[in-house]
Amino acid sequence: MSDTLLASLSLLATLGFYYLTKLAYRRKKVIWLAPMLAAPLAIIALVLSLHIPLDDYYLYTHFLVLMLGPATIAFAVPIYQERDVIRRYPFTLAIGVCTGLLLGLISSWILVQIFPMPKELAEGMMVRSVSTPFAVEAVAAFGGVPDITAMLVIMTGIIGMAVSEPVFKLAKIRTPLAKGIALGAASHGAGTAKAHELGREEGVIASLTMIFTGVAMVLCAPLFAGVLG
Repeated sequence: MSDTLLASLSLLATLGFYYLTKLAYRRKKVIWLAPMLAAPLAIIALVLSLHIPLDDYYLYTHFLVLMLGPATIAFAVPIYQERDVIRRYPFTLAIGVCTGLLLGLISSWILVQIFPMPKELAEGMMVRSVSTPFAVEAVAAFGGVPDITAMLVIMTGIIGMAVSEPVFKLAKIRTPLAKGIALGAASHGAGTAKAHELGREEGVIASLTMIFTGVAMVLCAPLFAGVLG
């Protein structure tokens, strides 16, 4: 297979699988069709079946990763648009962000202590509960590998999205504010998408919580690395 064809196939397949799974998930809300789960699995199957070297795949699709930078800057938009929500719930949002950040770090540290794992995986675990653009920046303080960190972030988001509703029912969590904060702080982008499915207020709160938690992680990562390292 020529390099040109390989490049076109890798890029088109990545974009195509994402949009197809997104369309399918809109029609039928089942976890197996979620773009964060279905699209990566389809791409992995394609790469393995066509024996596309991983380095070649990244070479032809790496510019998609570069879009994380503009995506991070774009997070300022919902903060501005929903500033009235911030004014109404400043202390609740602050407590939710701090609690979610600390619980994510502590739970990750406990898992690392209980289960033996490679150093790179253990370091990536520490920032798994914040959105990818923030996680790949924050993991540098722990010495982890951004690619492994991104994988852990995706896994955390998918699990949180899948178990959120049963957990809410079990814990009798009913208010939109509590649901949004929980999803945004614990499951970042995937959790925020799930929150938008539950309702507009849940989605707004989750978006704000996800952003502030990510910013707090980036700013405090050197401190956390020193304490938990």
